[in-house]
Amino acid sequence: MSGLMIGRFERPNQQRFLGVVRSAMVCDVSVVVGADDDHSGVTRLIESWDRLLPELTKYTDDPSATWEPETGLRALPPVTPRQIIQAGANYRQHVIDLALHTPEKWPDGATPDDVRTFMEQVLDTRAESGEPYCFPGLVSTLSGARDDIVLPAAATQPDWEIELGVVIGRRCSSVSTAEALDYVFGYTICNDVTLREKVYRTDIPAMGTDWLAAKNPPTFLPTGPYLVPADSVPDSSGLRLQLSVNDEPFQDGTTGDMIFGVAALISYLSRTVALLPGDLILTGSPAGNGATRGRFLKSGDVISASITGLGTQRNVCVTASKVTGS
Repeated sequence: MSGLMIGRFERPNQQRFLGVVRSAMVCDVSVVVGADDDHSGVTRLIESWDRLLPELTKYTDDPSATWEPETGLRALPPVTPRQIIQAGANYRQHVIDLALHTPEKWPDGATPDDVRTFMEQVLDTRAESGEPYCFPGLVSTLSGARDDIVLPAAATQPDWEIELGVVIGRRCSSVSTAEALDYVFGYTICNDVTLREKVYRTDIPAMGTDWLAAKNPPTFLPTGPYLVPADSVPDSSGLRLQLSVNDEPFQDGTTGDMIFGVAALISYLSRTVALLPGDLILTGSPAGNGATRGRFLKSGDVISASITGLGTQRNVCVTASKVTGS
């Protein structure tokens, strides 16, 4: 079943189901996997993958199988993780660009070439002997690959960050880098929308970053449209990530620019956290975000994001009209 794509979908009558996708057509595989009414269908699929794959193949290859156009369906997040963990500052050029765009932090007399050389040395050392920087995210921020992104009315610097999402296939604890990829079920696309003005707390600067406020409003993590099993992604270290806003390209990089690759991230996390089937790991974002361009998201912006072999997202930004209640 080469090139297999799995999705979670919703029909206009709000019926939800798991489907296999081929050539923009979807086959409802509920008869094999079970209903997704409790939002746990994909977790059951992941946990029982070795048993269910032959049944899925037989069912979807049957000439009598029913297929329906994907265009008539809402694409839900293809995963329902119990845990989301994110890696920050994990692409070399992204980190260098951020340093180059904050001259107020440069030593006196430093030039851009000085800063670039210094940061390259820092990142080389970090990759060789350092550790990833990771933090948890909230499941409630997940949204679909074609859902609207709702920008808070008071937002001033909403930004984009395309990321490769890694989905865990079985319980993972204290694994080595060499064995870490054996615990990957598959991959998906994530856009880690961030309110840059919320990242640092000016009222309590000693506390550092406030990722709760900056990254976790509802709809701020468009995910999908598909979950692609690892067997269909020959090399996760050579994928191209692209993101544009209103058809203007901003991000265009490859996973080869990661400071810590997928295996290193999983190994590091598993020494602290018991990773569970269906858990989602965000692996960082390549250069080209809005903070380095002075360009932030606004109502009406259309974001397109794609990763090699994993599909394409298309999300429209809208502004929340008013926050009510307590």
